[in-house]
Amino acid sequence: MNKTSRILACTLALSALGGISQPALAEGNISIAQQFGIGYLILDVVRDQRLIEKEGQKEGLDIKVEWRTISGVTGMNEALLSGALDVASAGVPPVLTLWDRTKGKQNVKAIASLGSMPNYLLSNNPAVKSIKDLSAKDRIAVPAAGVGFQSRTLQIETAKLYGDGDFKRFDKISVSLPHPDASAALIAGGSEITTHFSSPPFQYQALEHKNVHKVLSSYDVLGGQATFNVLYTTQKFHDENPRTYKAFYRALSEAASIINRDKNAAAETYIRVEKSRLPLPLVQKIVNDPEISFTVSPERTGVYAEKLHELGILKNKAGSWKDYFFNEAWENPGS
Repeated sequence: MNKTSRILACTLALSALGGISQPALAEGNISIAQQFGIGYLILDVVRDQRLIEKEGQKEGLDIKVEWRTISGVTGMNEALLSGALDVASAGVPPVLTLWDRTKGKQNVKAIASLGSMPNYLLSNNPAVKSIKDLSAKDRIAVPAAGVGFQSRTLQIETAKLYGDGDFKRFDKISVSLPHPDASAALIAGGSEITTHFSSPPFQYQALEHKNVHKVLSSYDVLGGQATFNVLYTTQKFHDENPRTYKAFYRALSEAASIINRDKNAAAETYIRVEKSRLPLPLVQKIVNDPEISFTVSPERTGVYAEKLHELGILKNKAGSWKDYFFNEAWENPGS
């Protein structure tokens, strides 16, 4: 046996005995992807105060955390399902779609809510007082036309007004545009964009301009305060990393408590971690808005699960929110 063969044989033997660990499977490693915005403040606090690492130490684990920014749900889901990413974040409807698609396979489920906050449908067209006033001449800007959080919310409201068979009525006048571009176009006027289904902080900035008004809130559609974004992962990561997962969930709960104890300080954390150019008073105004709740407990996610199933978007019917959340979340109230 030559030297190369001996090294290979020893390596394989060690691996079989567990002497060489696989980083992707080893307890004490977690990679998390988030997008930008106030909706991810809980993660910003977790990151800023190294809460996962601190909770890991309580479990006797030295957790290595990798933070990533991935734009868009599609790229995030591809990374998650391929095993290149452990935890992803997105709005409730896209996560429910992935839960539905992977049920009985990778079994993707939600970990925790990242808080409840409204998304506003805004318009610079004075004639548009409700969605019934939208015409073929209007264009609605959304981040992901037809499939994203804003589009699904609009489809649910459309089905209420025009019947389930016509829930896609406004898809044909919807345009995919990132929030910053859509908001700038709405404020400036003069473009084809007359309406924008926005989100914090953009809706607050836009409403400071007299030519922009609110048409609808996602809370109107869902019947009250409701979860915006959630974190989610595969059953494989959940089951193979129980101590890491537990530390992560506790870190999220602690971050929510920290925010609620001092929201103005949390606003400063947001600007620092996200390197945001937003004025501090605006961010403080947003985090102190009584409509916004920083909690890991899901609120009214079941409305999406029920309505999207009724519309045929989801094949699987959820009995309750616990069907698409991992059991650690069950220790808190939810809906």
